[in-house]
Amino acid sequence: MEDRHSAKQTCGGGVLFAIMFIVGLAGALVAGWWGFPQLLYSQNSQPIRFSHKVHAEAGGMECKQCHTYAASGQYVGLPSTEACGECHADETGGKSDSDKEIDKLVKTYVQPNKPIPWLTYQFQPDNVFFSHSAHTGFECVSCHPDVAKMDNPPVYYQDRLSTYSKQTMRMPGCERCHAELGVNNACYVCHK
Repeated sequence: MEDRHSAKQTCGGGVLFAIMFIVGLAGALVAGWWGFPQLLYSQNSQPIRFSHKVHAEAGGMECKQCHTYAASGQYVGLPSTEACGECHADETGGKSDSDKEIDKLVKTYVQPNKPIPWLTYQFQPDNVFFSHSAHTGFECVSCHPDVAKMDNPPVYYQDRLSTYSKQTMRMPGCERCHAELGVNNACYVCHK
């Protein structure tokens, strides 16, 4: 009689252990899937709430008017304070959110001639050489998000370990495009 009773306890203990294990595993997976990215990435905002949409639609501006090529073609520059100041030299004094943002730009950066600390979403690691001049036949939106339709800049997610942006372009996208176009995909083409 005692043997049957202890067998039931052992079987019941095994089922309880299995249930606890599955619940614990599921909890760990959910916490890791949701919690780890929250710990890994910090969220930041651009110093100015810049509307690409307003500048593209109302001003009819093209990307290259503010994002200029470096001599090497490796880096397309971010808008300079001087470039912004050409159109926004004076405060608006307006009450709308857009006017307040323009006034912030003028007071904080343009008038004191301070560089705007733009966050770079797709800055490449040091071991990558990307030449925009080699890709002049493509629209910017072939590789970059279509920000011309955005009223607010996207949230900037920075990896706390590598310090690179979560939005940095990834190698598989470049490799896929090179393969589709029949362009050399050897390591030395992009990695110097």
